Amino acid sequence: MSRYTGSVCRLCRREGAKLFLKGDRCYSEKCAVERRNYPPGQHGQGRPRFSDFGVQLREKQKVKRMYGLQEKQFASTMQRASRMKGRAGENLLVLLERRLDNAVFRLGFATSRSEARQLVRHGHFLVNGRKATTPSLLVKPGNKVTLREKSREVTRIVGALEALEGKAVPQWLEIDKDSFEGTVKAMPTREDITLPVEEQLIVEHYSR
Repeated sequence: MSRYTGSVCRLCRREGAKLFLKGDRCYSEKCAVERRNYPPGQHGQGRPRFSDFGVQLREKQKVKRMYGLQEKQFASTMQRASRMKGRAGENLLVLLERRLDNAVFRLGFATSRSEARQLVRHGHFLVNGRKATTPSLLVKPGNKVTLREKSREVTRIVGALEALEGKAVPQWLEIDKDSFEGTVKAMPTREDITLPVEEQLIVEHYSR
């Protein structure tokens, strides 16, 4: 599977929004969006004009990059969302939020979704007592996400939990830092998506 190996700060600048792809750096003065709030490249400081298709594409790219999915993964998630009851756009965001790598990030075990994805793939977490190495695994209410005992001294995990102080965990999740365990209390809702996302534009993009 192909994956992006370039500067993730360029992706934030391209979308014109903080996608929080680089952990604590996104909250600091070093954030590329704060320092150079225009698209990368020699024509970045021009005045881009987007068609309706261009606006829809940029919204899709923003959300896809935010959650770190490849195009095929994102499209299949959109297809699944469209088959579910309710609004397809909201269903899409709920499915993305329920991914195990996102839950690990939201619980504070990692400073970014890409870091959370790597930790999951390396087998650092248990779901309901069983080893889970699939980042796309969908968690559901009642699931317990536990850091394996032998992983509880990993420096970057300990650092991420320390950095969690003062930061809110979404209401659909609960973290017990003493036992290194998170609980899925409920299904995520649209209000849990903190970044400005216009999901209807994504639905329109795939409806063309």
